[in-house]
Amino acid sequence: MEMIGFLILFPLVIAGLLVIFRQDKVRNVIVWVASLVIMGASIAMVAMNIGTTGTYYMFDSAVIDWASIAISVIVGAVVIFYSVKYRRKWVLALAAIQLVGTLVFEFGFAHDIVCLRGLYVDSLSLIMTLIIGLVGSGICIYSIGYMEDFQAEHKHEADRRPRFFALMFIFLAAMYAIIFCNNMIWLYAGWEITTVCSFLLIGYTRTEEAIANAFRQIIMNMVGGIAFLAALFYMALQFNTVDFLDFIVIGTLAPALVVFPLTCLSLAGMTKAAQMPFHTWLLGAMVAPTPTSALLHSSTMVKAGVFMLIKCGPIYAVSFGPSIFVILVGGLTFLFCSFLAISQVNAKRVLAYSTIANLGLITACAGVGTAEAIWAAIFLVIFHAIAKSLLFLCVGTAEHHIGSRNIEDMDSLFERMPRLARLMMLGIMIMFIAPFGMLIAKWATLVTLIGTRQIALILMLAFGSAATFMFWAKWLGKLAGIAGEPDNVEITVHKSEWFADAVMVVLAVLACALIPVISNYLVEPYVASVLGMSIQPIRDENLYLSTIIVLFMVVMMFGVLRKKTKAKKASVYLSGVSVDNESRVFLNSLSQPQEATVRNWYMDDWFGEAKLTPIGTIICYILILIAFVWAVVSTAGLTILL
Repeated sequence: MEMIGFLILFPLVIAGLLVIFRQDKVRNVIVWVASLVIMGASIAMVAMNIGTTGTYYMFDSAVIDWASIAISVIVGAVVIFYSVKYRRKWVLALAAIQLVGTLVFEFGFAHDIVCLRGLYVDSLSLIMTLIIGLVGSGICIYSIGYMEDFQAEHKHEADRRPRFFALMFIFLAAMYAIIFCNNMIWLYAGWEITTVCSFLLIGYTRTEEAIANAFRQIIMNMVGGIAFLAALFYMALQFNTVDFLDFIVIGTLAPALVVFPLTCLSLAGMTKAAQMPFHTWLLGAMVAPTPTSALLHSSTMVKAGVFMLIKCGPIYAVSFGPSIFVILVGGLTFLFCSFLAISQVNAKRVLAYSTIANLGLITACAGVGTAEAIWAAIFLVIFHAIAKSLLFLCVGTAEHHIGSRNIEDMDSLFERMPRLARLMMLGIMIMFIAPFGMLIAKWATLVTLIGTRQIALILMLAFGSAATFMFWAKWLGKLAGIAGEPDNVEITVHKSEWFADAVMVVLAVLACALIPVISNYLVEPYVASVLGMSIQPIRDENLYLSTIIVLFMVVMMFGVLRKKTKAKKASVYLSGVSVDNESRVFLNSLSQPQEATVRNWYMDDWFGEAKLTPIGTIICYILILIAFVWAVVSTAGLTILL
């Protein structure tokens, strides 16, 4: 229990120090040391508890109760302040509703409710510990060099880096609170901290676009926060408890009793996980500095949403209405956003749509709720977190050194930034090529859906995966192309950026190579503890075979292919007389100079945002409305019967 307290409180202390000590050198040392300490503590936490089937700590604290109330008030006050400052009436209204509702709940309903099992540790929380501690801290280290370059490019603006780094560490503390708190009031406090921190980070540059996108995020996530609060009201009134374990047990044994709070928590999880129709807030987060995008997309904000949905998985397995609601929204989000990614030329928007799509697949698996589906969902979380953090960091570094995040400008990146190109290619391969981990998780998902006869979801997975192959293959082809001898521009990349990239690569390779170990000692114990059954979705010998192939491919990429061979430079053959090899100009059949270009096909007329987004958004809005009508009618009918 002491280690849990350390992981939650230590980042908060560091955040305070970063606000006080504003000098660059001092801040850099604090971030380096604190990040390495958090990494070590996270690994130690997992090592001490590996194999656990779930440990609940009898811990109740009036101090933490009052701190949770204070946090809710502070969060509400911050949002109200900015909504008044920028004259956002809708945000002000939602903030007032949430603040008043929180105070009424705390002092009117929850004051006498005691949750003795305040904290818990299980295999899922341990997996999340590694993701938050290693990936999140790695992003903090990466930010040192990146934000130095960012500030140099915006030297006419005020230096807000002290607040930026403080918010990053507050984010980590809030995420640890979410994954370890069994008291849902404490969990709710951490939930709201992530909402307001992301709001402040997205609006970091304070441009009109950044402010608009920050307010879009806060509106959508406050809707989820109010839904979370409604679930707490219901639990307090009907069951006189705020114990998450009690909620899971009641929902598993008597699912009809928790249809309404489960639907509310599902909505809260889906807003945080940026599922349609709430996906636009995550796209808007792209205006923030790259570390913000990486943190929100990989290890914190969106992972809090799918964590909540996976925790509710055992109830979805026996609750028809909420299960269908979550499956359809997740499946449709995966399908639509996979196609939308095809039309994107901006690398960060490709990553954003891919993130939303993969979160949709995780959401759908959680909605199925079977043992195999939860197994697949957890592995999707692991590989998505590692690969996406690596890709976001690589894109951020590339943007600073080639001056663009456009995929079409990444020609010859293998020559201009050879090391970075390899890292980026590895991240892409993890996302869609066998036998890297993401495809194994998708295969397990497919096996699960066939076993449960989820025909609609099988079709969504098939077509969405085909779209996934298309947009990743286009990007991979751009990176792999070698068409000249441009100058190497990666010699000025900061050591902090290389260190963070190296951490992600090591994590990626280990996660792919150790799939059988992760499954046997972390994922399967969790599934067995919450569903009471053991599983073996993929035979161990197949997993070990994939491990061998992954290691061979990594050695080839970073060992054999890294060695340069001396070869005589020859003229480029361009189906005509070459005029200028460097600029790739040749004489065409009409004896006219023509530049040879290679450009990907984006099919904007078919898969553009203007075409698909309204369709997906309207369908998902209808599904949400139907789900809540179902929940209200079911609850009212049950009340009449009782």
